[in-house]
Amino acid sequence: MGFMDKVKAQATVLAEKAQEGAKAGQAKLSDMQAKKHADALLLELGGIVYCQQAGRAPGDADAKVSELIGQIGQFEAEHGPISVTSATQMAPAAPDGSFVPTPTAAGDTPEQPSAPAPTTVTGGGGIPGSVGGIPQSSGGIPTGSYSSDTEESS
Repeated sequence: MGFMDKVKAQATVLAEKAQEGAKAGQAKLSDMQAKKHADALLLELGGIVYCQQAGRAPGDADAKVSELIGQIGQFEAEHGPISVTSATQMAPAAPDGSFVPTPTAAGDTPEQPSAPAPTTVTGGGGIPGSVGGIPQSSGGIPTGSYSSDTEESS
């Protein structure tokens, strides 16, 4: 087997692995989109049921509930059973709706590295490469004269 044959065989193997990775990525994306759709159906159903219990349901609430239950049944037939997460197990929200992290025990959080000490710079500052306003030739901003600086206008 020649060198080019080995290269071609390796390229074929890599192409197959890339296709498998792309298929896995597509499947993951499809699963995430399906979960988002299920969440939207459950959210709408929960909102309608809440309005019914609060006595503020629109006139077509029962029909809408039946329609949503049918859509959820179709979804489950295609994607499997839906699992519902308890709202009491979720992280609490602040009164303004922002996220409030729950406290953790002292041993649960890994040690965070401390920030490095600030660097103190000593010296006169000003333009680099100058001492007392007089340009120096070692480093800093290049100095020089330009033709327009030295020519006098006639």
